[in-house]
Amino acid sequence: MNLKFKLVIAYDGTAYQGWQVQKIGTGVQEKIEAAFGKMFPSVKRIHSSSRTDTGVHALGMVAHVEIPRAEFKMPAARLALALNAFLPDDIRVISAVRVPEKFHARFNATGKQYRYFVWNHPAMNPLLQNRAWHFPIKLDLAKMRAAAKLFIGKKDFRCFAGTRSYEMASNVRTLTRCDIKKSGAQFTFIIEGDGFLYKMCRGIVGTLVQVGQGRIPLERVAEILASRDRRVAGMTAPAHGLVLWKVFY
Repeated sequence: MNLKFKLVIAYDGTAYQGWQVQKIGTGVQEKIEAAFGKMFPSVKRIHSSSRTDTGVHALGMVAHVEIPRAEFKMPAARLALALNAFLPDDIRVISAVRVPEKFHARFNATGKQYRYFVWNHPAMNPLLQNRAWHFPIKLDLAKMRAAAKLFIGKKDFRCFAGTRSYEMASNVRTLTRCDIKKSGAQFTFIIEGDGFLYKMCRGIVGTLVQVGQGRIPLERVAEILASRDRRVAGMTAPAHGLVLWKVFY
């Protein structure tokens, strides 16, 4: 019989080619599976709620794992601590709790929250070098907030997604939140939805930043959405400003 655990994982994605195990380069998943392998030889795979791209970070990635009861010899409360002893400093298991057999990290997820950080000042904050997009040109917060409201609701987000080698069954997603907060020179874009296309968050943020810069007129945003054409939308924001903040169940 197996014991099933839900893991909440945080990582700095700078050194990794995203979450998934990779043919070339290293994925975060690979490091965590190697840690499990040292403690529980039968555990070969963990299953995540989502993927992240190369250079993207996470504070709330969720995964589940099944461990044979015969191999599990510690109090459940010690699992996260034990795993962290085998992980590099840029990956941490924040919590590991027992869940029912039917729990699935991906299929039971009802939504996700991403946060994207922009440092809007002529000089970059060196402490945020790998955690925020340095955009030195002054941004108009009011215009960006007005544009952000247009993304909320059930829409076809094809024009903000990166190109994939396969066709998606549907490009329709529902965003329940698209907020922008400002603290000094730092802008925080908070985007919540029931699912996200490949590079969709970064496409939305890149477009909003270009609205704030004055490169894309506010009235063009509705036209861009209606076009369903990636070529007419704004730039894709760099990966290092994006954080998978939370997964909802």
